[in-house]
Amino acid sequence: MSNDKFLDKAYDLDGEAQTRNHYDDWSSSYDAEISRNGYATPARIAAALASTTPDKSAAILDFGCGTGMSGDALARAGFSVIDGVDLSPDMLAQARRTKTYRRLNVIEPDAHLPLKVGDYSAIVACGVIGAGGAPLTTFDVLMALLPKGGLFAFSFNDHTLQNPAYEAKLQTYLHAQTAKLRHREHGDHLPGINLGAVVYVVEKL
Repeated sequence: MSNDKFLDKAYDLDGEAQTRNHYDDWSSSYDAEISRNGYATPARIAAALASTTPDKSAAILDFGCGTGMSGDALARAGFSVIDGVDLSPDMLAQARRTKTYRRLNVIEPDAHLPLKVGDYSAIVACGVIGAGGAPLTTFDVLMALLPKGGLFAFSFNDHTLQNPAYEAKLQTYLHAQTAKLRHREHGDHLPGINLGAVVYVVEKL
């Protein structure tokens, strides 16, 4: 498969098994292809989280960390304790080479995450939830793991936002006053393919 074909197919994946296989196959060329298209979301999320968190030494979970580009951005923003999880063992093998993470673990589709509430004061899901990625139920799973005052930093790209269910999920939390919106900004995601994304930071109340 040509390197240039992986990104083209990324938003049409169906199910977690297909997603894992796609990202395993893409792992060795992912950083080059994504960087060639100007991948902006990791740095945008890291900057948004840095502007809203009081303690950069607290542990962060990088959910769906892939090859570690989001972890690198978090480290550059001053965060010092970062753990990562991902469905793809081959992507995690690339992430280990960055030496950014304290711990890296493979997670299984639909499996209970081996974490408890309060293990992390912030959780990042950079380009993870949405079209071709993790299901919307992942939003609830990650919010449930945060302690009161914990921060969830995530993005929904333009493909994902075509489905109103994603913004509606966030609004459910805001209207119920179980979360507070700390940051919301639309900007570049992959400008090389004219794709934007909204970056959000929400605080659990």
